[in-house]
Amino acid sequence: MTTGTALTEAELTLRPWEDGDADALTALLADEEIRRWTSHRVHDRGDALRWLANEHAGRATGARLGFALVADGQLAEHVVLKRPGGGGGVGEVGYWAGAPARGRGLATRAVTLLSAWAFDPGGELALTRLELVHNAGNPASCRVAEKAGYRLETLLPPRPPHPREAHLHALTRPS
Repeated sequence: MTTGTALTEAELTLRPWEDGDADALTALLADEEIRRWTSHRVHDRGDALRWLANEHAGRATGARLGFALVADGQLAEHVVLKRPGGGGGVGEVGYWAGAPARGRGLATRAVTLLSAWAFDPGGELALTRLELVHNAGNPASCRVAEKAGYRLETLLPPRPPHPREAHLHALTRPS
């Protein structure tokens, strides 16, 4: 699997995370808005390097393909395609947007770009269904999902790693 792929669209690039991103990652994850909606906790460079090692391990198995979003030369966001078990036609998309990305439509563009890559029938994944789960109390994530074409399917009860009710959105590969 060629999971080292970088995806680009105009001035937006999704690329695999690198150890050199540790300081920028630490700064992004210090944002209280991200902490409010995610379980990611990075307090210092050591935490960032451990987080990055987890991303590298997930990429090596194909179970978790995380990308750093770079826009205008600045690291601004994280988007991930999770594939528990590494196979099958279904994946889960997740993301968080740092302060430099908010309000610019970058999250929607990143989710759309990642989804198109995951669905590409001639590509290495050729998935048929993508799910996006977010905290039901986060209207911004709901808007991103809907603008990226994901339809709301159901309300999920709290379950790890989601400690609160969540929305399940889904998108199927276009015919």
